[in-house]
Amino acid sequence: MAPLRSSPRLVLLFSGKRKSGKDFVTEALQTRLGADVCAVLRLSGPLKKQYAQEHGLNFQRLLDASTYKEAYRRDMICWGEEKRQADPGFFCRKIVEGVSQPIWLVSDTRRVSDIQWFQETYGASTQTVRVVALEQTRQQRGWVFTPGVDDGESECGLDNFGSFDWVIENHGDEQHLEEQLENLIEFIHSRL
Repeated sequence: MAPLRSSPRLVLLFSGKRKSGKDFVTEALQTRLGADVCAVLRLSGPLKKQYAQEHGLNFQRLLDASTYKEAYRRDMICWGEEKRQADPGFFCRKIVEGVSQPIWLVSDTRRVSDIQWFQETYGASTQTVRVVALEQTRQQRGWVFTPGVDDGESECGLDNFGSFDWVIENHGDEQHLEEQLENLIEFIHSRL
C-alpha cells in the first residue's frame, strides 16, 4: 500500500504492559524533540471518543487514569475488538489524519494488526519499541492484575511478537532510562 498523503520520516510504535511507562517515555521524547517535530498519537483516543459518544459517557474522563475509565475498561476493550475485527485499520487511520510532524510516536500499540497496518502503510519508516518494566515496578506505579484485562489481547497481543527494533527498560533506574532515551533520540535525529 502506498503511504498516505502526509508521510512521516519515522513512525515509532510503542507497546508494553499497563504501567510499564509507555506514556511517560513517549512524552519525555516529545518534550526533548519538540511538539513541532514530534507528534504523540494514541490509538486509544479515537476508540475512547467513539465509545463515549455511542454510550453517552464523558470522553475526557475516559482519557485519564481514573477509576471512571477503569469502570468501563472491559466493555470498552470488547467494543474496540468488534470494531477492529470489522476493520483492522479503523483506529490507525483515525489517529494519523491531519498529522504534519515528521516524527510520529504511537504510544499504545497493542496488537499485531496495528503493527501490520503501519508497516504496510509506511514501510521502512516504521520501527517497533517495547517498553518493559518489572511486575514489582508496575505494582509500585499502581498496577493491580485485573482478570479479563491483563490476560486479554489488549495487554497480551504482542507478548509473542518476536523481535522489537528497540526495547526500553523502565524498571525505575532513571540513569539507565536516560541512556536508552539518548540512544533512541540519536537514532530519531538520524532520520530528520
